[in-house]
Amino acid sequence: MAWAQETPPEDLASQLRLQGHRCDEPVTAQRDAQLSKPDEVVWNLRCGNASYRMRLTPDMAARVEKLD
Repeated sequence: MAWAQETPPEDLASQLRLQGHRCDEPVTAQRDAQLSKPDEVVWNLRCGNASYRMRLTPDMAARVEKLD
């Protein structure tokens, strides 16, 4: 599960866009160790226009939450 440990902001932004969300110029991606579980990795992604929390589960679409 290398994708779960080292996912660059561009990869997360691509996933967001595939799911219909807007991410202009991905800035940072930070793994949230407190919210992550063994089969669900949580990332906080900051884009030029918005910030998102993404829950990545193998073989499923990411669950996306827009942050204020």
